Amino acid sequence: MHFDLAALALALEAGVGYPDALFRRIGHPVVWLGTLIAALDTRLNNACDDFERRRRMGVVAIGIVVLAAALTGAVVTKLCGLVIGDPVLLALLSSSLLAQRSLHEHVRAVADALAVSLEDGRRAVAQIVGRDVSALDEAGVARAAIESLAENFSDGVVAPALFLAVFGLPGALVYKAVNTADSMIGHKSPRHLAFGWAAARLDDLLNLLPARCAAGLIALAAWLLPSASATDAFRIAQRDAAHHASPNAGWPEAAMAGALGLCLGGPRAYGSVDVAGATLGDGRREATIADIRRALALYWRASAGLWLAFIAIAAASF
Repeated sequence: MHFDLAALALALEAGVGYPDALFRRIGHPVVWLGTLIAALDTRLNNACDDFERRRRMGVVAIGIVVLAAALTGAVVTKLCGLVIGDPVLLALLSSSLLAQRSLHEHVRAVADALAVSLEDGRRAVAQIVGRDVSALDEAGVARAAIESLAENFSDGVVAPALFLAVFGLPGALVYKAVNTADSMIGHKSPRHLAFGWAAARLDDLLNLLPARCAAGLIALAAWLLPSASATDAFRIAQRDAAHHASPNAGWPEAAMAGALGLCLGGPRAYGSVDVAGATLGDGRREATIADIRRALALYWRASAGLWLAFIAIAAASF
């Protein structure tokens, strides 16, 4: 177990995040993983092949990505031990796989931009969601930001920290590799329906536990926020999570909806494709800037508060 490593990485990332100067100089592990995935997509996903062959090639691709991530994590862990023998360096490198601070900053930017104008809000939320935002009103922008915050709390904070705690840096890198592959090739477009099948299914599997943990953390954090309801967070998560198209994303989103007294989800557009998404929660559809800020307050209590505390307690216990 590596709970001490995960606790230190969470604390470091909450404090300093991933420095912009470092990103400009060397990029980010997710960007490097994305480069490999894009290269495999170009090389192995041949439009002339039949469905089954493209699906087999997708299995090969995700296998290569997982193996590369695991080996890289193992080598870096070994080098850190040989070069310095201090857990801080490894924790600092591991913290790059967590997104608690950057997620907070991106969603806060939506609230700040929306306070200036609707167009500014649309531009800001377009940085964190894949849907078409051109027709969103103020409530739609606010809902999209809150939904992204909830879903990415699971994908960007809870899951990588959990894999880091249990499997060390190799496990966290494997998780980020699969999650990145799912976001790039795991959708149901004509090009990726077959090739991205393995990435999507593996991502679903890896997120089964983290998504439910994230929902529980949001609900527990609602006890710490006077304007939120822990009871409704638990109730709505249990009632509505299964209605979501994803087997996992519905859990933290439904918990967030219940905690804040909102109704999230519903219809949305991805380019020219309209998706009739399920609604989560039975509260207000008219989300506001104030609701985004409440969601951020709830998120920070769940992430830098409860989740870090749970990991730290586990580190002291094992």
